[in-house]
Amino acid sequence: MTYRPTVMKTNRGLSIAGTRITLYQIMDYIKDNEPPEIIRDHFRLTIKQTADVLNYINTHYDEIDKDYQRISKQADENKKYWTERNKDRFTEIYQKPEYIKIRTKLDEWKARLLRNDKYTDRP
Repeated sequence: MTYRPTVMKTNRGLSIAGTRITLYQIMDYIKDNEPPEIIRDHFRLTIKQTADVLNYINTHYDEIDKDYQRISKQADENKKYWTERNKDRFTEIYQKPEYIKIRTKLDEWKARLLRNDKYTDRP
């Protein structure tokens, strides 16, 4: 029987073996103080995978948190760049009649939900 580690270093960073899930994604949940069951259910992990990952993070927290902060900052910068770059395109899309029609319908549904009305597809 060979030992397969749960946490592996990949080109995406520290990841859960056999998945595309990074430990940095798990860190979002840890930072929000989510319980292990929520993490396990959201990522569809086994009990062993969840325990191994949380143990690994606890053991190497400072190192992982440092990478997490760097990656989060980079993601924020990328989001800011692309939001600014696409600002004119978003404005154009938001002004299209079909978008306005969809947005109006969504706003009506939200208002009904806030009034605790039962959902109907008719006004």
